[in-house]
Amino acid sequence: MAHAPSRALALRAPASRPALALALGAGLLLAPLPLLAAGSSSSDVSAPKCENGQVWDDKSEKCVDAQDSRLDDDSRYEAVRQYAYAGELDAALVALAAMSDQQDDRVLTYRGFIARKQGDAETANAFYQMALRQNPDNILARSYMGQGYAEAGRMELAQAQLSEIRKRGGRNTWAEVSLRLAIGSGKGFSY
Repeated sequence: MAHAPSRALALRAPASRPALALALGAGLLLAPLPLLAAGSSSSDVSAPKCENGQVWDDKSEKCVDAQDSRLDDDSRYEAVRQYAYAGELDAALVALAAMSDQQDDRVLTYRGFIARKQGDAETANAFYQMALRQNPDNILARSYMGQGYAEAGRMELAQAQLSEIRKRGGRNTWAEVSLRLAIGSGKGFSY
């Protein structure tokens, strides 16, 4: 993985180039993040194809209402992910509300994410806790919860979530790397 060589580069850089070496190291460390944004292994982090909470329907090749019966929850979830990545939180909520199982851990995780991005940490944590009761191995919920803790300066709680992610097989995933960086910077990610 690129993490160790980039740190070694930064540590061995000549005194006249430490800023360049640090920038290169940080760039190599952050490079994989957009590829795995918002908990997906997909490299598709494109802008939403639709607007106002509508969802792209591959069969009809057009945007349809999120409640359209031709859609499956995976299509809706992809739209939620794209809207959230683009910062279109109200549109993400529209698509999220159309999901068939409102107690699904993915739905609860994104409800928490949106609440956190809207500045409501208490509600966000309640949703993350519900998601983790449904699926204790939901490393995305753990990462988002930990990022919220890091943003609030509660590093011991953020670190506890990082440890849980690693124990649950999430080492070197976007969830683990983004939380580790949030702990280091005190700032979470918007996707």
